[in-house]
Amino acid sequence: PGAVRFISGTYRPHVELEQKLAAFHGREDCLMTSSAYTAIMGAIVTLATTDTIIISDELNHNCIINAMKLARFKEKKVYRHLDMDDLERQITGSIGQCRTLLVVTDGVFSMRGISAPVDKIMEIIAGYNNHFARDIVLLVDDSHGVGALGPTGRGTEEVFAAQADILVGTLGKAFGVNGGYIVSTRPIITYLREKNPLYIFTNPITPPEAAAALKAVEIADSDEGRARMRHMHEMTARFTQGLLRLGYETIVSEHPVTPLLVRDTEKTNRLVRHLQENGILATGINYPIVPKGDELIRFQVCADHTPYDIDYVLSVLASFPRD
Repeated sequence: PGAVRFISGTYRPHVELEQKLAAFHGREDCLMTSSAYTAIMGAIVTLATTDTIIISDELNHNCIINAMKLARFKEKKVYRHLDMDDLERQITGSIGQCRTLLVVTDGVFSMRGISAPVDKIMEIIAGYNNHFARDIVLLVDDSHGVGALGPTGRGTEEVFAAQADILVGTLGKAFGVNGGYIVSTRPIITYLREKNPLYIFTNPITPPEAAAALKAVEIADSDEGRARMRHMHEMTARFTQGLLRLGYETIVSEHPVTPLLVRDTEKTNRLVRHLQENGILATGINYPIVPKGDELIRFQVCADHTPYDIDYVLSVLASFPRD
């Protein structure tokens, strides 16, 4: 576009895409950014103040971790991964210590495809909101959930039938285009438009990219998109059950990111080579990306995979010598 949004960098496709994403997520407004990484960075840096305590899941994405390093806040607290009792303890321990509490979590944790229980988190928050002058705000990064979870692809919120105060998503996964976005109430989005440096001082995605993303969201929000979502979930279940039958360790989930837990670096590398030699793209995840003992292979099922594809991968895994 040749300029930042507030000068001359806003075109009709940008506006139409923001309107569509807001409607898709049942929100009042949307702010589009150059990536989901900058969306998270900008949101946390802008919203946190010296009167804010941030509470974060210990396995949150790198973008959240780095955003907290840059933000000016009163205190940072970390709760054990998906441990709702520990989250509640961190919240109660913050009463009287700040005016605003910002709870931040991934919607789907990308290495294992496990979802944060947004409904339980919101229920806990509701019980303590009146203890904070400016409430408790839940920010969910659902970059790995939107377009992958729920009957209509609306992600973690759809699965748990609960809405976060602020939702961040990406255009770079299910929608296949550069860019990220934030959806929320109109006052919050307006504040971010006026104060977020990672929105104000950087160019947006190009108008053709915005138009392509708009079409992708329209497809996702159609009978065709819902049919493709059902098929992807069926292929995910077929693959997961096949792994279990073969005796591999995995995590059962509806999410198409399917981990095969190897728990050994050398074995992980050998299995990746075996898969690649048989024409299968698989990514080995070793330390320091994951802790030692949590080494895994990250498979990703997509809507174009067929039963033949799934069964072929399972046959290759079955032929791998594990002794």
